[in-house]
Amino acid sequence: MFERLRVLAHRRDFEVGMSEELSFHIEQYTEELIQSGLSPADAARRARIEFGGRNSIERDCRQARGLHRFDELGRQLRFACRLLRKTPGFTITALLTLAVCLGANLTIFAVINSILLRPLPFPKSDRLVTIFNTYPKAGVDRDGASVTNYYERRGQIPAFASISAYRFGTAIIGESGSTEREQVTRVSPEFFSTLGIGPVVGRAFKEEETSYETDSVVVITDAFWRHSANGDPHIIGKKIRVDGIPTTVIGILPPDFRFLSSEALLYFPLASRPEDRTPRQRHSGGNSTQMIARLNPVISLRQAQEQIDAQNARLEIDDPEGKMMADAGFRSLVVQLHADHVATVRPTLVLLQAGVFTLLLIGVVNLGSLFLVRACSRAKEHAVRQALGASRKHIAGEVLVETTLLTLGGGLLGLVVSAVGIRLLSALGEEQLPLGSQIVFDGRLAMAALVAAITMGVLLGVPIAWLNLRRPLGEALQSESRSGTSARSTQSLRQSFVISQIALAFMLLAGAGLLGISLERAMDVSPGFQSDHILTGKISLPWKSYSDNNARVAFTEMLDDKLGHLPGVLSAGVVTNVPFSGRSGKSAATIEGRVSQPGESPRGHYSYGVGGDYFKAMGFSLVEGRFLSEADSRSNRRVCVVDQDFARYYWPTGNAVGHRLFEGGEQGKDAEAFTIVGVVGSVKQAGLTDEAAQGAIYYPYAFHSDDIFVAVRTGLSPESLGWMLQGAVRQVDPDLPVNDVRTMEARVTDSLAAQRTSALLAILFSTIALLLVAIGCYGVLSYAVEQRRREIGVRMALGAQPGKIRNQFLFLALRLLAYGVMLGGVGAWLAGRAMQTVLFHVPPFDLTILSSTAGVLGIVTIFACLLPSQRAARTSPVEALRDL
Repeated sequence: MFERLRVLAHRRDFEVGMSEELSFHIEQYTEELIQSGLSPADAARRARIEFGGRNSIERDCRQARGLHRFDELGRQLRFACRLLRKTPGFTITALLTLAVCLGANLTIFAVINSILLRPLPFPKSDRLVTIFNTYPKAGVDRDGASVTNYYERRGQIPAFASISAYRFGTAIIGESGSTEREQVTRVSPEFFSTLGIGPVVGRAFKEEETSYETDSVVVITDAFWRHSANGDPHIIGKKIRVDGIPTTVIGILPPDFRFLSSEALLYFPLASRPEDRTPRQRHSGGNSTQMIARLNPVISLRQAQEQIDAQNARLEIDDPEGKMMADAGFRSLVVQLHADHVATVRPTLVLLQAGVFTLLLIGVVNLGSLFLVRACSRAKEHAVRQALGASRKHIAGEVLVETTLLTLGGGLLGLVVSAVGIRLLSALGEEQLPLGSQIVFDGRLAMAALVAAITMGVLLGVPIAWLNLRRPLGEALQSESRSGTSARSTQSLRQSFVISQIALAFMLLAGAGLLGISLERAMDVSPGFQSDHILTGKISLPWKSYSDNNARVAFTEMLDDKLGHLPGVLSAGVVTNVPFSGRSGKSAATIEGRVSQPGESPRGHYSYGVGGDYFKAMGFSLVEGRFLSEADSRSNRRVCVVDQDFARYYWPTGNAVGHRLFEGGEQGKDAEAFTIVGVVGSVKQAGLTDEAAQGAIYYPYAFHSDDIFVAVRTGLSPESLGWMLQGAVRQVDPDLPVNDVRTMEARVTDSLAAQRTSALLAILFSTIALLLVAIGCYGVLSYAVEQRRREIGVRMALGAQPGKIRNQFLFLALRLLAYGVMLGGVGAWLAGRAMQTVLFHVPPFDLTILSSTAGVLGIVTIFACLLPSQRAARTSPVEALRDL
């Protein structure tokens, strides 16, 4: 094979060398004949006769080298090009169909390849797992891990070669007055060794750097080194200011290093205090601390899970909260890191791939119908060529080359369409998907296009070649005369193509309708507050500068005062977490005097600290009692506000105001109790489609201080307040930047990004499917009219009315539509059941959607068939009978 490829690559040199060698042998033999006594002329003539024709010898040499196959392929390619040029309408239609269908599939495949199929960029990434705690009976499906979990598990689980903890966050970088908040990750010392990738310059963290007194070291990314440190080759050992503290740079990560979907530019040690590592902190993860591990060779996930379960069982014996956690269904799950990271988006991507694959099937059926029409029109030509000596293998090869050449051309155009599609996805917010920033146009996508194009060429070519060659020559020569009626089997095959197209399009349209209704119903859900004219921003208070709770409360009070004096501001407040922020940590609460029912587990609730006029700024509704006020943060009296979901769970008959509760899973001292002074309306915390009534508790900020979100309600455009918000914060603390500045409407809208993208793409694919169905119906009916032209002429000459002829073809279209809709209805029902995981309050069988889909398909089919039917009714008997 390599020799043949070498000769093929230097074909000209081979031909010249072969010709020269042949001439040399003829000349040598001529000289021998002359020496034997023949004249030069006779010797040359005899030499040529004995050697034979040069063309025959050269052909034998090419065949010996296997080049005749390439020559035949080249001839077939040239013949296919001529045929395609002769029918520009067919060629352009087929190429556009292939380009659109393959391009859509390649676009979604690029997403699936980057997110689901491509392994994480770490050595043996399939051995990386994540470990998180779950409390399903308490309504907490995922709670991350805790620092205690990390210290108890490292070195104690034989299944793990290495185990590490990490925590995403932000930090203030830069000198006073010119600071910026950057994404950072705090990691345990084994983090980089667990991933299998560490700093290329400098070193990673040490165990002694995991305390608050010794954690002023940082490992930076290549991007931060180049852009913020100007690529300083001597950066190792130098200091940068982090949260106002000089921090030493000890390492630089590789240029392509990125952990999951994080945009972190700096990595710090995960520092903790001894009291953070005690058994009482075992269940205090709050979904902020995460854990990863690398499995030892030949260890399976099941074995790792068994060892984690065994350790938890041992620790639970002496755990003061063991029984309570067991009642909550506590368990630590071990799952693959990659699979866990993309789990939320997997159903949506699989659904989209199924949708575009359905579109591809419609396109293939459409092309099959076009090729079938083309094959029938060339049946007589092929029969004549066979009668003249062409072999069946030769004709079949030409058909396969033609279809494959066409699909390869469509594949190249499909790559162009996919490149445009990937850009379109970026406009729709692909970066919000897990690993979405890694979606690229790469070699794997080009290879997928090549394989798909060749496969489609073969799948289309084989049945067409079989159809061309299956009938006897005599029958083909007699039955395929001009404007004659084609064979019943051929008509049935064409009609089955149309039925298949309609059925597949029905499934796709019905699925798009379900997604559209699902999105509409999700958008109709009230978030529980008035989201218009609200601007929010996040402020992370550096612990080393604001370690004292009074300092944090003083900051929020001064900030509230500054914000209240901004022009256009109607009200403002602060909260430790706004709805739709992406943070969903929950914690338990205990109601004073309440006796748990047998089998009842503690329940996780959203817990927030609020200050200023937060409730008024967000537009919360007051159901009972009062809102929290700024004075509650200064008062020694512990009060709180709960939402309706919380109140309904514990007091179904009402009257929650006046009751007392404790933070945590058990009742504490009387002085630690919080009195409920108000009930507010339930608010969607994680997303509009989140139906879990977890309940929320709002404490005064002084009793629940943490990083804060600012919420400002304005009578102006909220976007115009961005720079004023930052200015107000700088007046209180010049080193504090405001991050994640967004309107609440944008947060609510972005929470439906996956549903909106799915619905928009499904509508786009459905529109293309309708166009393909219209082309398919029009093409099949037009060909049917052309094939029966002589029959129509005879019938009209005998007195048939044009209206009856027209109705005959319209009834044919309606019959095909009915069969397609019935078959598609079954498929749509099955597809609806498969889509239930991504639908919101939409049943799998919606009569409104199905009837609307049938109506749209009916209109498209009728319009596509009107022109051929009208042309049939206008057939001239005289012109048609000339063919007799």
